[in-house]
Amino acid sequence: MYGDHCQFDGAWKATECRADLGWLYHYRETGEQLLGTSNLRRGLTPLQIEVEALVWAMQCMIHYNKQVMVFETDCSDVMKMVSNLAEWPAFSILLDVVDRCKRRFTSFSIHHIPRTKNTKTYKLARSA
Repeated sequence: MYGDHCQFDGAWKATECRADLGWLYHYRETGEQLLGTSNLRRGLTPLQIEVEALVWAMQCMIHYNKQVMVFETDCSDVMKMVSNLAEWPAFSILLDVVDRCKRRFTSFSIHHIPRTKNTKTYKLARSA
């Protein structure tokens, strides 16, 4: 897969009032890594938090001037949402933000990875 890679994840527990976000950027050619953790008020659904994690990861990559990006997630629904924004009207406001961010990249793609390949990002999110 061409480009820099950024894994992202969102995590929440029904018993907590906050949700946790994490991302891990890895440039395979040089070994450069960046990471981020944050938390925010818990959303209505875990899927909303996954999309929030994508938005935040995208905004951070834009800030770091990373123009050719491959985002990786263990949530297949996020991939479906990004591929077909119109089919998810309940998320239209958040997906508009995704679309605006997406246009700022020279190259943007999103890929599904197994949960077992996203454990570092999950641990980052839970540490927020």
